[in-house]
Amino acid sequence: MHYKVVVFGVKDTSENIIEFIQSEICKVDLVITIAPKVLEHNQVSGFKGLSFLTDKYGIPVHEADSYFLNDEKTKAFMTENTFDIGIVMGWQRLIPKEVLDCFKEGIFGFHGNAGYLPFGRGRSPLNWSMILGDTRFNLNLFKYDEHADSPNVFSTEMFQINEHDDIRTAQYKNMICSKNLIRKLLTTYMEKGHVEIHTDSKDFDSWYNKRTAADGKIDFKDRTRNIYNLIRGVAAPFPGAFCYADEEDDAHKVTVWEAHPFDEMIDFSGYAPGEIADIFDGKLVVRTVDGSLLIDRYECDTTLNKGMVLK
Repeated sequence: MHYKVVVFGVKDTSENIIEFIQSEICKVDLVITIAPKVLEHNQVSGFKGLSFLTDKYGIPVHEADSYFLNDEKTKAFMTENTFDIGIVMGWQRLIPKEVLDCFKEGIFGFHGNAGYLPFGRGRSPLNWSMILGDTRFNLNLFKYDEHADSPNVFSTEMFQINEHDDIRTAQYKNMICSKNLIRKLLTTYMEKGHVEIHTDSKDFDSWYNKRTAADGKIDFKDRTRNIYNLIRGVAAPFPGAFCYADEEDDAHKVTVWEAHPFDEMIDFSGYAPGEIADIFDGKLVVRTVDGSLLIDRYECDTTLNKGMVLK
């Protein structure tokens, strides 16, 4: 069977893009996702099963048994069918060359950073951008090859990361720009039958490292701004930032979902960094090295009180 437009995805953002293409641009002929059992060996923040799209839109859905697309079922599927153009949204693994080569026009996906590819290649670029305090995000729609985030750029859009954003609102902006770029890509392909890319980047190579849930540990010896950037950079749908109240065990684990810099002038020298200086409306005022942080929303199995030290 021949599939013209194929979307790869495993998240709620994938669903959003598929619905956008289907309702506003053209028919989606196939969705490639992963079977739920793949989650037993892979952490996928924001995972959403997409098999329901068959009933909702009549779109065939192939559920791979491997996030790396190297299972026998998927190998056979790729060999037995033909494909025109692929779009990746919400797929945090490399697409193997054997799959890339099956697509006549190639597979296109997104990667961004504060600069221009190949600067900022690697994992979790939007999270890293917020954590590092970047104020802009340069989103590239590029053609995949067997390497990670190669500068085979079709088109680029930029958006602002402002002081009010957390990772979820940054994802909203990312989705708006992604839709603009996808519309441009598919319109170009439908009108011209071919998509031109440019590979003439003058930037240098740099990498974002893989992030895990353990990287969300808060260090109250750090500057307030850095703590704030970490908290908003790993907020839902990611695992969240965390610390411990007095004792470092599960019962005393504090997952911090929302916080913001509170005050840098009030004298909190009588409190240690990380100590809860006061509580208002269930919100924690916590001393930091260079001021204080207001923790607006958190989860903890232990009741937190003034004088407890978060560490």
